Amino acid sequence: MGPRSRKRQEGAVQSTNDSSALSKSSLAARGYVHDTFAALLVPGTVRRAPLIHRGYYVRARAVGHCICAFLEQMCRVPSARRAQILSLGAGSDSLYFRLKSAGLLAWAAVWEVDYPNVAQRKAERIRDTPELCAITGPFQGGDSASVLCFESLDYRILGLDLRHLERLDQALAATGLDAAAPTLLLAEAVLTYLEPDDSAALISWAARRFSNVLFVIYEQMRPHDTFGQFMQQHFRQLNSPLHGLDRFPDVESQERRFLQAGWTACSAVDMNEFYRCFLPAEERQRMENLEPFDEFEEWHLKCAHYFILAASRGDTFSKTLVFPSSELFPRVEPASTSGILPANVVTSDIQSPHLKRYGHASVLLSPDIILSGGGFGEQDGRHCRMSKFHLLLRYCDLEWKGKQICSWGTEVQWDGRLYHTMTRLSDTQVLVLGGRLSPVTPALGILQLHFYRREDNSTEDLNVKVTKAGPEEDSTLSCWRHSTTEVSYKNQKYLFVYGGRNVVEPVLSDWHFLHVQTMAWVRIPVEGETPEGRHSHSACSWQGGALIAGGLGASEEPLSSVLFLKPVTCGFLWESVDIQPPITPRYSHTAHVLNGKLLLVGGVWIHSSSVPGVTVINLTTGMSSEYQIDTTYVPWPLMLHNHTSILLPEERQLLLLGGGGNCFSFGTYFNPNTVTLDLSSLSAGQ
Repeated sequence: MGPRSRKRQEGAVQSTNDSSALSKSSLAARGYVHDTFAALLVPGTVRRAPLIHRGYYVRARAVGHCICAFLEQMCRVPSARRAQILSLGAGSDSLYFRLKSAGLLAWAAVWEVDYPNVAQRKAERIRDTPELCAITGPFQGGDSASVLCFESLDYRILGLDLRHLERLDQALAATGLDAAAPTLLLAEAVLTYLEPDDSAALISWAARRFSNVLFVIYEQMRPHDTFGQFMQQHFRQLNSPLHGLDRFPDVESQERRFLQAGWTACSAVDMNEFYRCFLPAEERQRMENLEPFDEFEEWHLKCAHYFILAASRGDTFSKTLVFPSSELFPRVEPASTSGILPANVVTSDIQSPHLKRYGHASVLLSPDIILSGGGFGEQDGRHCRMSKFHLLLRYCDLEWKGKQICSWGTEVQWDGRLYHTMTRLSDTQVLVLGGRLSPVTPALGILQLHFYRREDNSTEDLNVKVTKAGPEEDSTLSCWRHSTTEVSYKNQKYLFVYGGRNVVEPVLSDWHFLHVQTMAWVRIPVEGETPEGRHSHSACSWQGGALIAGGLGASEEPLSSVLFLKPVTCGFLWESVDIQPPITPRYSHTAHVLNGKLLLVGGVWIHSSSVPGVTVINLTTGMSSEYQIDTTYVPWPLMLHNHTSILLPEERQLLLLGGGGNCFSFGTYFNPNTVTLDLSSLSAGQ
């Protein structure tokens, strides 16, 4: 890399500090953390989205957990030397001011290191802000030629490039850092911005330099799945690519990295495990109730792609268990792979209107027509709630072709809802239940879609009209992320609506029966133990009843249970399906029954580092098996959550439509085209 390219990349990396500082300020302003200093260290304000707040919240709590462990150890094992905190790549972080104002630096001091212009800008900000000067006490500012930008009794800011270790070592020693004193090193999202050789040198230098030290890092990982690829693409576009992820893709390799560099102990957890195991339930509940939120998939995926690590050397920290193992977050790895299911792009759909959307619903109107409606996606060059319907049509040449249509008529307009259900009533009628317009606005009422063709019965001019169905003021369903399944009772067809969430309840455990012929809600007796409430589960019709699988429970944790709403003489009976080996808890997947087997397709899980494929459950024996999806012939990353799928049993194919999500601060990802999944390897004898 030439000098100019390196300079541009340094500037891009530094700009990530500005974005991060604004996010931390927004985090504090919304009450996620107590930090009165974050806003004083950044120019301007911005309100971030709830998903960004959650991501920065768990980061702040994880780093804070490690700092508390360090300070508590200092209290348990007093040292003759003053404790030290050295923050590498500190940027505009307010750590010093938070610790000092809380009285936690009585016998400790803080050093911060960052690029010279970042360090100088922070020093100037402190000097110009009376509230900050009141915390630091008397201070001195370095001259323009000095690496020391700010110095007080217990606080120093140095402007240095972390790649120049000899200069770093000399400057730290010159400003009073004691290599023999108990030291906490912090590096939040720093090492991945360094070339692998530079980060390796820094880790080894720290192991040699300090005799009693705890090194804490917070970084990205898991670069190879779809979220990881999109994450890396984002940072490349910012001209600040992530380095070393191929070499250290998971927590196990990161731990080995430190141990092989001379550290005597090391432990690391991803952010899902940290959140579940190291934060009290009361605190998690407080955070989850701060803002309306409905991006659970992206929250869990973001947490799965970041980790917190603590490595130690020396007697003071040799037995400091920053992240002790916990049974609260057991790893549930899927069974060994039983086979491969090839995936291919629907070729002729590439040139036709795309299906870039998620949170939509799809229904097979007839063997050659698939309707998708609603969701959030890309329409007319912008991201929005979708007002147009998408048709996937199969012609006589057996090729599928996409088409977009708008609703017509003035009686009722399509409202662009998300996370609703659509049920086929006939090849020209579809029933729409539930959904939301925003996390605080449910889509009320039952809608019916009517399809009309030209007189020659051609699909080229298919139109849709939206009408209201059922009672005018029907508020029975004000939920979303629920399921709707066709069941049978006394030879009558009913729709069984189960679970979901609403504005008040994070999960629902109730259900409703809709009599299709009269469009009336009715009561049907249901016996057995009421299942745990859930949303984002799957539901399939089977033997006149409904199979419910997975979902997200009340504590925002994925579920593994499979339940059968079994028809009995007096109504229905809840039964639990015993599965061996146990399946990995998941949600936001789709499901189908094929030849007596339940197929769970894609979704999100947090108890395994692998990527969900297709889980196959034999409904006769309860035996489960796992199939990987081979995406060799899919030229873009396939993100299988918030998608829909349509089973074509005669062709032994599954069509995967849409899917994706708002991937933290990295942007929004949509699967661009429809994908077919070949199920022919799932023979009837397996």
